[in-house]
Amino acid sequence: MEKLAREAQQLFGIHLSSRQMNALLFYERELLEWNQKYNLTAIREVDGIRVKHFLDSFSCVLAWKGDPPVRLIDVGTGAGFPGLPLKILYPAMQLTLVESVGKKANFCRHVAGAMNMDGVDVLAARAEEVGRMSSHREKYDWAVARAVADLPVLAEYLLPLLQVNGHMLAQKGVGGPLEVHRAESALKMLGGQICQLIPVTLPGVVEERFLVVINKVAATPKGYPRKSGLPSKKPL
Repeated sequence: MEKLAREAQQLFGIHLSSRQMNALLFYERELLEWNQKYNLTAIREVDGIRVKHFLDSFSCVLAWKGDPPVRLIDVGTGAGFPGLPLKILYPAMQLTLVESVGKKANFCRHVAGAMNMDGVDVLAARAEEVGRMSSHREKYDWAVARAVADLPVLAEYLLPLLQVNGHMLAQKGVGGPLEVHRAESALKMLGGQICQLIPVTLPGVVEERFLVVINKVAATPKGYPRKSGLPSKKPL
């Protein structure tokens, strides 16, 4: 954990307290244990979890530059990434995790409950369903997703959840810049505007990563998101 703390400080300016390191250690142990039964993630060794899950989640702080979200929604969170590590960093943040696979949603509930996290809501639902719920539509200042879908599809999942002047954050691999170009028409249709492309380098990971930041500049039309499955089958 000391190495993780050093890298978090060097890469992202994050100072991990002993309490936060203990929380991450608990999260790591539970992930390893549950993974033996439920196959929550392909990353099964401690070093991989710390770099490709924890540090990768922490990289999101580069996008909000010292002003973390008040209400964050993490769509397609899987085993809780990046949402739960970010909640460990910012306990006051209200967090909603969206995960359609029941066993993964149950794991997120387990971890949040075992760590007595306040202000965490886990929805076992599809992104398209959540985007049409009045209790979630246009209710968030930040929406994030990692390795969920191409950017035109992701925009249809995330932008309806954001207030006007909110921000969408997509964690992308080396193809991030190309996806931005492919998403231009979808963003315009959904009320989004590209803001920033932030390169991220993780220790021991050769492939460069990017944070794609999109501002919500206008309300998303009521017809979006379309019904479940349609955004991925017929991207805008």
